[in-house]
Amino acid sequence: MRVLIDRTSRIVGHDEAPFAGFRGHTMIGAIAGDIAGSVYEWNPTKRKDAALWGPGSTFTDDTVLTVAVAEHLLHGGDLAERFHAYVRDFPSAGYGGAFLRWAREGRREPYGSWGNGSAMRVSPVGYATGTLAEALRLAADTAAVTHDHPEGVRGAQAVAGAVFLARSGHDKVTIRAFVEHDVGYAIDRTLDEIRPDYAFDVSCQGSVPEAIVAFLESTGFEDALRNAISLGGDADTMACIAGAIAEPYYGGVPHDIRARALGHLPPRLRDVVEAFHERFVASPSG
Repeated sequence: MRVLIDRTSRIVGHDEAPFAGFRGHTMIGAIAGDIAGSVYEWNPTKRKDAALWGPGSTFTDDTVLTVAVAEHLLHGGDLAERFHAYVRDFPSAGYGGAFLRWAREGRREPYGSWGNGSAMRVSPVGYATGTLAEALRLAADTAAVTHDHPEGVRGAQAVAGAVFLARSGHDKVTIRAFVEHDVGYAIDRTLDEIRPDYAFDVSCQGSVPEAIVAFLESTGFEDALRNAISLGGDADTMACIAGAIAEPYYGGVPHDIRARALGHLPPRLRDVVEAFHERFVASPSG
């Protein structure tokens, strides 16, 4: 199933003319969320005041595969082969077991995953596309390389669509309506209602809606990360998703957080981030 959402949007026209006023930022929000949440993936916290940076903070597979998708959008080619190459270059980034086996064996067929890996890596799509319809189609394509289960596709489309809408200047009411009515996620519970009983969950359907609520309830970029981490779940991935949407919505990442995130990246990853920004943000017509 390549495209889960194929009907006309009730929120904004999927095939409207490209929005001319895109906000000029890129995927540092997702990377910062991944790094901030990395120490809490296996050491969960329910506190909003937990430290965002510490000795164990590092980028994980969320960052590596987000950058891989960005490079694919820059240069094209075979996305499966690009994923294989990134796993060879960064073999210890903390990939999920099924994905790691798929990559190490050089497999090309998807394996029916509904995990949140499709959603954590998709945010560059929201910057490289000119309409919501295009973002949803491309999100489905990037997901289906591995995550061809309908829930894997839906999770990727939810995140890419939310990033696109945030980048296009839409408000939270519109983003919420898109997630509820077009994607079909139930996001009616508040963080205070979710948090007490929430536990680690790597499925799209069990983590992407909660990460989006973390963004929707936030008051700023850092608050979105803190909200996601405080749920006590798959913290790096949920903060990656919340940060991906929060960055364009709030007009960027605070300078200190941006500097910390970039400082964690090796040149191989940072170069792609900078090239992607130059192509799709600084000079979007190119």
